[in-house]
Amino acid sequence: MTAPVRRPAGVTPGRSEAVLSRLQLLVTRKLDGLLQGDYAGLLPGPGSEAGESREYRPGDDVRRMDWPVTARTTTPHVRRTVADRELETWLAVDLSASLDFGTGQWLKREVVVAAVAALAHLTVRGGNRIGAVVGTGGASPAPRRWGPTPPAAPVVRRLPARSGRKEAQGLVRAVAGTEIGPGRADLGTLVDLLNRPPRRRGVAVVISDFLAPPEQWGRPVRKLRVRHDVLAIEVVDPRELDLPDVGVLPVVDPETGELHEVQTADPRLRRRYAEAAAAQRAAIARELRAAGAAHLRLRTDTDWLLDMVRFVAAQRHARTRGTTR
Repeated sequence: MTAPVRRPAGVTPGRSEAVLSRLQLLVTRKLDGLLQGDYAGLLPGPGSEAGESREYRPGDDVRRMDWPVTARTTTPHVRRTVADRELETWLAVDLSASLDFGTGQWLKREVVVAAVAALAHLTVRGGNRIGAVVGTGGASPAPRRWGPTPPAAPVVRRLPARSGRKEAQGLVRAVAGTEIGPGRADLGTLVDLLNRPPRRRGVAVVISDFLAPPEQWGRPVRKLRVRHDVLAIEVVDPRELDLPDVGVLPVVDPETGELHEVQTADPRLRRRYAEAAAAQRAAIARELRAAGAAHLRLRTDTDWLLDMVRFVAAQRHARTRGTTR
């Protein structure tokens, strides 16, 4: 089923274009200024082409031991590798109704688009291809006269992998212009689409708030990790972690439209909410760690681009020390 490319509800075309232009300007300026190098990526892989050898250091992957050099020098050496070129980066972009929310400087969906823009910018600089599958809630079905109304069917849109700056900008605009429908995308099915058809080893990125139960998407992520380097980008809003003391707070579920009134003046309620939210985020991190995916958390109330730069720097540092993650 193909998603229409329309403006999201509640977002005017002028604001959407202004936000997208601002995001692309931020990404280009900061990433080019802070991430220097001839071949940089958000999740640099070890590569498959043999490079130079160097002495073994604690933490190096023993599978990359250079035994001939080790035998000649009697000192343990590891073989460095050169990054592969012309790889594919595929994105699984979750645009469920819960992403159309934000109490910080940005909406969660805007941070999602920002992450897509950063990934596209880093990918095309190396001459690689980038593609995406975008999932969102479906259109609301007509209400039944008798019985409950069936839930909206998820909508998925596939954007083919292409190289080139113009094509990458088109992919970002297609993601930004996708309408968020009511309901939740099936994140497990969305991740599974990155395995079909089978592709050569590359980079797979899953961008979501991961509010769906971990048992729905955990196994597909583990399956994806068998063949690809996997990065999970979790988008979080501060109000999903704790509640402010503002008295009676009307809360609307963006996926169902249900309205609830919450008495935030109750300290026990706020404590239970914070504890439940912390347990939920810990379960998400635990499932991603078990799947072997790199995990990056972006918040709507912080400098998400600085968080991405720090993540890339940490990945580079770990890679130069020979570790796998």
